[in-house]
Amino acid sequence: MKPSPLQKIVRLFAAALVLLLLSAIGYAAYLLTRPQAANTAQTQAIELVSTQPESVSIPLPTETPAPIMTLPIPDELQEQGVILLSLSDGSNQHLFAFHPQLFPLTRITNNNWDDIHPAISSDGTRIAYTSRRNGYWNLYLLDVISGTQVQLTDSPAYKGAASWSPDNQWLVYESYFNDNLELWISNVNDFDQPPIPLTDDPAADFSPAWSPAGREIVFISTRSGNPDIWKADLNSSDQRFTNLTNTPDAQESHPVWSPDGRWLAWSSDKNGVRQIWLWEVGTDIKTARPIGRGDWPAWSPQGNILLAGIQDPNQNLLTAYQINDQRVILPPVPLPGQMYGLDWQRLDANGQNLLLPESLNQPHPLPYQPILTLFPVAPLGRYGVVPLDDVNAPYPFLHDAADEGFVSLRHLIAETSGWDLLLNLENAYLPLTEPPTPSISEDWLYTGRAIAFTPLPLQAGWMVIAREEFDGQTFWRVYLKARYQDGSQGLPLSQSPWDLNARYSGDPQAYEQGGRLSPIPPGYWIDLTDLAQRNGWQRLPALSHWRSFYAAARFNQLAYTNNLSWQSAMAELYPPEALATPTFIPTYTATPIIPTPTPTLRLARTHTPTPPTPSPNDIPSATLRPTWTPPPPTPRP
Repeated sequence: MKPSPLQKIVRLFAAALVLLLLSAIGYAAYLLTRPQAANTAQTQAIELVSTQPESVSIPLPTETPAPIMTLPIPDELQEQGVILLSLSDGSNQHLFAFHPQLFPLTRITNNNWDDIHPAISSDGTRIAYTSRRNGYWNLYLLDVISGTQVQLTDSPAYKGAASWSPDNQWLVYESYFNDNLELWISNVNDFDQPPIPLTDDPAADFSPAWSPAGREIVFISTRSGNPDIWKADLNSSDQRFTNLTNTPDAQESHPVWSPDGRWLAWSSDKNGVRQIWLWEVGTDIKTARPIGRGDWPAWSPQGNILLAGIQDPNQNLLTAYQINDQRVILPPVPLPGQMYGLDWQRLDANGQNLLLPESLNQPHPLPYQPILTLFPVAPLGRYGVVPLDDVNAPYPFLHDAADEGFVSLRHLIAETSGWDLLLNLENAYLPLTEPPTPSISEDWLYTGRAIAFTPLPLQAGWMVIAREEFDGQTFWRVYLKARYQDGSQGLPLSQSPWDLNARYSGDPQAYEQGGRLSPIPPGYWIDLTDLAQRNGWQRLPALSHWRSFYAAARFNQLAYTNNLSWQSAMAELYPPEALATPTFIPTYTATPIIPTPTPTLRLARTHTPTPPTPSPNDIPSATLRPTWTPPPPTPRP
């Protein structure tokens, strides 16, 4: 007999109840048998600082499943070392391995989260890096031989830029604490020990580097009002911190020690120009010298070569310098994205292969694919402009080949920052009927391949810009404040922004230089310039008179050039006669030439003077008399 509908419902309910009870029993068994996490403890100064830092919960290390792919490591690579980079890659930052002679640029992480700041231990067995795999920035350790990974920290606050101690037992790193970057030290072998605070100052302290001798740590600090290189002496408790550079007109970043501790290299930004500086430790700091353009310096394992990343206006490169003669030994190699960390060390794989994630060889999907909805008009092949949906602009249109790139960039900014910056545009496509901005001869807005986002967030404090100089031209790096300031979006800033409004402060120097540097703001920020470059949008240089004309800064303009010149981009929309600008030519009026009369030859003769004609004043009878004008009658009383 078939069961009734009521019996079916009862049986299903009973089965669901049994499954629920089994799940509850399994979860209870898991809670009883799992390892207990370390208790939350108040971190102590432990002979480093006298202040009471934050309370941090340190979990037991959790191993990830071993990857199944292997990558052979040549013997030469183990001797000369491998270069590890973190680069922008699609919607995330991933880790890459590289050697210019032995190893092609190879992606070693390919996940839907960010991996930055790789640091290889001096024995070449472990890699420390910062990852956002659990939604927040935390430190992880990768074992080169086994391929297993352990999580070193677990808290919402950002942690990154780790540096190994010489004995590979400790890590010093930067962490965002109390709206500020501070330095902390953790034991990588004993997770029961709480992290030790190294700095506790209202100024920002970041980018640490542990000396090979083991008792000194250099880092960047804004204690003097400007990012300088400071040294922490671990043997001292009273006068522990010393300012090494003290350069008010420059911003230092990313200091690194040579393997033997003889040299210290760093990046310095002066007036927007970034250079690598080299100083022999123990000599006068004034003897430091620049060796070339670059950022993120990294030493070779032998200590005779300095690797550096180069940022061009819309491209990123990798180069290397010889220390003894400052010769460029690696011509700039183009990189697929912006750099977020660089290290160069030997890898000790003991003849084994490097284990990598299974998804390594999977191609990275493109963020978008241009689709033409208006086909070019034959025979001239001109394109059209298409409307932008749900965008507020005077003319919400873009070139047919650029609208998909705009939509992709808009979604990426909204997803990364938490708010839709490109909903309201100051300008998109401008028709030829609109008058041009004064002194801008080639405005990309007329091509339909450019946008100008609203600059109002800059005035509201939700956007900052940093000045960068390339070959005499000024460019701007734009940072957008993350909507959620809990560590799940963006990164803390380590670059001093430029204040354009300081020109109105009454300071003559700020007026002449078009603004001035401002302190590093707190919070988490999104690199809008990097997001734009990932989607093919390039920043435009400021005009030469940007210091006196606010609109000439052009910090809020992005162009989808696709390697086209302005003339070529305009020719895709308009015929040549529409672009021909009439030039006023004055009319030439011929001046008549009066011929010079030919002189007539005359015989010499005696000149007889003619007596002058007398004037009327000379004639006695011509007496001048005044004309009488009668006075007006006197009115009667």
